[in-house]
Amino acid sequence: MDGIVVGVLRGGPSREHAVSLKTGAAMLAALPEEQYTARDIYIDTEGQWHDRGRPITPERALRQIDVALVALHGEYGEDGEVQKVLERFGIPYAGADALGSYLATHKLMSKARAEEAGLRTPAFRYVAAPAGSEEGAREAIRGFRQPVVVKPVGWGSSLGVSVVGGYAPVLAAVQKLFTDGAAGVLVEEYIDGREATVGIIENMRGEALYALPPVEIIPPEGNFFSYEAKYSGDTREICPGHFSRTAAEELVHAAKAMHRALGLRDYSRSDFIVAPRGGPLGAEGVYYLETNSLPGLTPQSLMTKALAAVGISLHDFLSHLVNLAVTR
Repeated sequence: MDGIVVGVLRGGPSREHAVSLKTGAAMLAALPEEQYTARDIYIDTEGQWHDRGRPITPERALRQIDVALVALHGEYGEDGEVQKVLERFGIPYAGADALGSYLATHKLMSKARAEEAGLRTPAFRYVAAPAGSEEGAREAIRGFRQPVVVKPVGWGSSLGVSVVGGYAPVLAAVQKLFTDGAAGVLVEEYIDGREATVGIIENMRGEALYALPPVEIIPPEGNFFSYEAKYSGDTREICPGHFSRTAAEELVHAAKAMHRALGLRDYSRSDFIVAPRGGPLGAEGVYYLETNSLPGLTPQSLMTKALAAVGISLHDFLSHLVNLAVTR
């Protein structure tokens, strides 16, 4: 594969622009120079593509590469839109296709796929439009113990997620998300347990779906794994996590099941809550939360730490992704 030009798409118009720049920078730094020529393709917050600092059309930028690594997070990158552009111009790329990306980023649809796969997922109420905010908040107060989790249906990195209790705070949280541009809002029951995530890689080490060891996520006391907790440096991340053998096996099974259920490709990372036996609401075992079709790959990212725990360098992982894309 000598001489292959790899375009790294980073930035983008989503709220996760800054994190995407870091993932892209990590990819560019780790791509083996002896194998590939890396091309930094920057997409600004307005959606304009750039190559070598100059505005360029997507078609012209893509004409200069052989394969793409997508370092975009959130809207445009993980919802299937940029994948449609790549497919239109016939550019091989690593990661989920347009449909799989859309299903993974849409939390309502991914929860439905989880239930079809036989996995537990927190009960919820879905508020489809601002006009349903008051009814949705009332139903959540009547149906779930407080507090509850309020989250946008389509954003990543825990953006917009809050844990609140009581009618007025829940209503305010729902309304704020709509004001901020959310396409829909989920109000979920709060499962009190330990947070975990599991990365999946296709065709690695002789396995069709190779599972990285579960990572245990321990946010600062009194907090959950919010956007701030993710990037503040105050959250402890233990890999492999201190889970029982049974829980670890269930986490791995569930992550593989979701990779298949969402029709994902190459790699993914799914998030869970491991509830204690006999916990609140009779909860026990593993609860599925969501799946990342393009997990972050910064030095601080969960996927990167899990790769390191099993001796896979980012250098080797990216070579594997490029190989999967060009030989598909």
